[in-house]
Amino acid sequence: MKNSEIRSLSESEIAERLAAEQENLTKLRFAHAISPIENPNKIKESRRAIARLKTILKAKQLAK
Repeated sequence: MKNSEIRSLSESEIAERLAAEQENLTKLRFAHAISPIENPNKIKESRRAIARLKTILKAKQLAK
């Protein structure tokens, strides 16, 4: 998800996406711990998506 796409979302939508992405990261980590997943870069991408979501959510909250 690109920054421009995230910025166009409302705070509640960003919070929902953040929760979903964090749940996805947890599932990926458990799956990787049990048996190596095909593409371990998915974990890295998920972490970065969470960071983007948190950054933009904080910026929107501070802008109020």
